[in-house]
Amino acid sequence: MKISLPYGKDGQLTAEINDAISTSFLEANDVAIGNSVEVIEQAMNNPCKSGTLSQFLSDAKDLLIIVNDATRPTPTKTVMDVIWDDIKSRGIKVNFIIATGAHRGPTEEEYIQIFGSHYENIKDTIIVHDAKKDEEMIFLGKSSNGTEMYVHKAGVNAHKIIIIGSVEPHYFAGYTGGRKSFLPGIAGYKTIEQNHKLALMPQASALALKGNPVHEDMIDALKTVEKEIFSIMTVLDKNHKIYAVTAGDIHASFEAAIDRANEVFAVSIKKKADIVVSVVKFPADIDLYQAQKGIDNGKLALKEGGILILVAKCRCGIGGKAFADLLSSCNTPKEVLDTIEKGYKLGYHKAAKMAEIGLWAEMWGVTDIEPETLEKLFIKPFTSLQNALDAAIEQKGENADILFLMDGSLTVPMVK
Repeated sequence: MKISLPYGKDGQLTAEINDAISTSFLEANDVAIGNSVEVIEQAMNNPCKSGTLSQFLSDAKDLLIIVNDATRPTPTKTVMDVIWDDIKSRGIKVNFIIATGAHRGPTEEEYIQIFGSHYENIKDTIIVHDAKKDEEMIFLGKSSNGTEMYVHKAGVNAHKIIIIGSVEPHYFAGYTGGRKSFLPGIAGYKTIEQNHKLALMPQASALALKGNPVHEDMIDALKTVEKEIFSIMTVLDKNHKIYAVTAGDIHASFEAAIDRANEVFAVSIKKKADIVVSVVKFPADIDLYQAQKGIDNGKLALKEGGILILVAKCRCGIGGKAFADLLSSCNTPKEVLDTIEKGYKLGYHKAAKMAEIGLWAEMWGVTDIEPETLEKLFIKPFTSLQNALDAAIEQKGENADILFLMDGSLTVPMVK
């Protein structure tokens, strides 16, 4: 059997496996795709617990549009194709802000990825959020968990706000979208750090909202943002085409989008596998910090003592420094967890999730990261997909089950 897996924006990795080996491929569920423009327009005309976008804009003095950075597949440019003429015709001042959270700002190529042809006309109105610039943050109050809500001043000073996001499973917040545009999207570093520390709790997991301390803290902290908000939430299929769009009230549109996201990304499996190959597609393969989501989702389909092979280009290397420094400074996964108990820094939740897997399974990687660097992070490096599969089969035996998780950063396997 010849295997071909996506790698990077346009690349492929290939390998061959003996036909006698039990092999399965897990993808997001197939869903019917309609005309993107019509789907977006229908959402604009039938908002959740809100007036229409035109009604929302009718008395706007100025407007801030919050958009995702390039680590998300959000079809921002497609949404703008539909709504921009209406906004522009109002003659009001409009600014955009890239909701980077604690990520870096976009490159020129990534601006085009986000905004498409709109970029040239709006580039002078774009603010890039930098969570570490304390002078740009305004304190709004605390959540009941004690999270101090510092938000970029652009979000505080704007008369009205539109957010353009996407809803898909998230390994510790339950789902992306909605409230995440503010926390972590345009929140201060201290705020993000306090919220993400809650990711260490076992209730913080994919598809979980009720009882999830990260989500509940985000919702609670969002109450401090007293603004009129019009939310546009997209749900994509496995090929990153628009499946559904919800709009209107930030909470109602988010909740409506969750149902549609589950239709795509929550996938049933009959049993766990000895070997799971988790493929992280563009753009989530930007670095290991983001691609780690593929490891966390992949573990849900892996037997205890199994091998999890991450296939992710990691175009920009490791990404977050804190989690990599912690992992590389420890000799065992348990030592990582013991260190985190002594004090938390932003990024340590990534290290914790990886270390927890390292206690009961092996993590291997086919990436562009230097092998010696990857080894320090408890990931065994391989230079090719073929070498990794051959070694895994040799270790687990010809009777091993192999499962290929074809979009590991988004697809959530569930044993049923």
